[in-house]
Amino acid sequence: MIGIIDYGMGNLYSVSKALERLGYDYFVSEVEEDLAKATGLILPGVGSFRDAMSILTETGLRTFIEKEVEAGKPLLGICLGMQLLFEESHENGHAEGFSFLPGKVKKFPGKDASGLTYKVPHMGWNRLVHQKDSFLMNEVGDEHVYFVHSYYVDTDDRDVLIASADYVEEVPAVVGKGKVFGTQFHPEKSSHAGLTILKNYAQYVERNEA
Repeated sequence: MIGIIDYGMGNLYSVSKALERLGYDYFVSEVEEDLAKATGLILPGVGSFRDAMSILTETGLRTFIEKEVEAGKPLLGICLGMQLLFEESHENGHAEGFSFLPGKVKKFPGKDASGLTYKVPHMGWNRLVHQKDSFLMNEVGDEHVYFVHSYYVDTDDRDVLIASADYVEEVPAVVGKGKVFGTQFHPEKSSHAGLTILKNYAQYVERNEA
């Protein structure tokens, strides 16, 4: 059973509907006692990194998530939820993330090395480039997925990079280490590739439960 964490900044409806279409059991909650019963967690997110971490800290969900990950419960972050898995961001001021994964969240500069400008936010379909083997990418080729973001993760640790996308910068698109995973794009809005990644995560949660 997957618990979707509701902290007021997530794309809860579309994620829920995607899991429903895939036929996997889930529930949405902000109550720690309920979420503790889940065998895997999803942390969605839309909005500001700093605001999200403030809410998670104030509600106690930050400490709860840290304890659950330490205990070995699988966690999947989506979009902003993925960025929160890393060390820090300067979006709307400096804020520390969970530091489950090494790296910092930076804003797209809007200019390439030659000085040419490009559109920010990054919005639209971009091709996935596989970087390492992972169960998350089973049955997923170099397909296009849907991004909406103005900030991206910058990490020197190639071991956490499962797949990337090219938007002037190399954008970490699928990441993971241990039982912590993330997608910068919206898998629930990304057709076959995104739904397959969600299915692979749900199956992993089921195996972890067994």
